[in-house]
Amino acid sequence: MRLQLVALSGVFAALVFAGTQLRVPTGIGYINLGDAVIYVTSYIFGPYAFFASSIGSAIADLIAGYPVYIAPTFVIKGLMGAVGGLILYKASKPSFVRRLLAALAIEAIMVLGYFSFEVFFYGFTPALGSVVPNLIQATGALVIGIPLTYLFKYRFCDKLKSVK
Repeated sequence: MRLQLVALSGVFAALVFAGTQLRVPTGIGYINLGDAVIYVTSYIFGPYAFFASSIGSAIADLIAGYPVYIAPTFVIKGLMGAVGGLILYKASKPSFVRRLLAALAIEAIMVLGYFSFEVFFYGFTPALGSVVPNLIQATGALVIGIPLTYLFKYRFCDKLKSVK
């Protein structure tokens, strides 16, 4: 059963990667589906979502040609998956409010994580330029990700939870 968990984590890392590659332009950036997949990954794997979220997102940065972001993305997206998983995993059938709370926590980690990284490397003023595009990304992920969590049957999630 643990082998199934590892294999499914690999599949979800690939889904996070693929979702990150699907971009919808917004005029001042884009919305990708990677964070929405992280919501689903958190819902299914609980805090173990760290691995699929971090690996899939870091590989996406590597392929997209953003090597400077690989390490921070690994940490930020991993934390997003783990924290979202902690919020969603305890409830067998999470309410909309719990799903919204998880989504807001996940996206706060993303916006603040990248802002902090960019302040450290580029300075405060340039880092401010990333806040609005990241908030747009966060909003898009929230609108897409929460409904995605409803598509998964509770039995499927309960089966996975018994593997851990």
